[in-house]
Amino acid sequence: MKTLLLSAFTAAALLALPAIAQDQPTDALVPPTSASDYTATQLAQVIDSDWRPANQRARDTYRHPKETLTFFELRPDQTVIEITPGGGWYTQILAPLLRDNGHYIAAEKQPSADSEARGDDSALRKLFVAHPAQFGKAAIVAFDPKAPVLGPAGSADRVLTFRNVHNWAMDGSAPAMFKAFYTVLKPGGVLGVVDHRADAGATLDEVKRSGYLPVDYVVKLATDAGFVLDGRSEINANPKDDHDHPEGVWTLPPTLALGDKDKDKYLAIGESDRMTLRFVKPEAPAHAASSP
Repeated sequence: MKTLLLSAFTAAALLALPAIAQDQPTDALVPPTSASDYTATQLAQVIDSDWRPANQRARDTYRHPKETLTFFELRPDQTVIEITPGGGWYTQILAPLLRDNGHYIAAEKQPSADSEARGDDSALRKLFVAHPAQFGKAAIVAFDPKAPVLGPAGSADRVLTFRNVHNWAMDGSAPAMFKAFYTVLKPGGVLGVVDHRADAGATLDEVKRSGYLPVDYVVKLATDAGFVLDGRSEINANPKDDHDHPEGVWTLPPTLALGDKDKDKYLAIGESDRMTLRFVKPEAPAHAASSP
């Protein structure tokens, strides 16, 4: 069992809290006394904040942000790189959480890469300008998808990517992306991956155009890059999703690619069944020999 220690940001937060009266009942609530308690409190406050649009908050039931970020062992004092965050669904949680004691970096494809990249870049910049109190310290880094560099080597505590690996599988850039994740992370840093999960036993060629991916394929991408698989979670599983839809994952909400056709059916299924994987960059290469 790991020993929980107060970090500097937690200690500062505790010192800022009002003094507790000496006659406080013994069963009364007390301020957080560990980094994990503090993180849980901060996460809950950010997730429930009113700057998050109602339509985005409605998706918490499928995306489970508190449980997912807890599984990735996120803390508010870390440097976190989110890979291609799109319109910023997770950005609206991560950037405010990290604002005071950490650092949020959105890694986007160079806007010149394609129209989607230009749209995503514009959406994030508009979000940051519209809400400076929450996003004023957030940063954006652009990378070349053919030769991705996400920042100085060993500079990040966490690299997180949500529903992106299937895109890289389709365009052939997945191995390079995972190598870039490994390079930018500190030794001991965590890579968190969420993506659409294919049926067990399915091959990549069979499913990659559907948006679903074999779990073993994603694990191999990470381990080939040097990571160690540290945990799997069913947080984002959806047993109602049978992985077999006319337009793949895009048949389901939020995309609803078929429009009104069978809309109620797909709304009843909800968002896709997803894998949630945690990888760690080893503190030192397993094969490294000690110096004579």
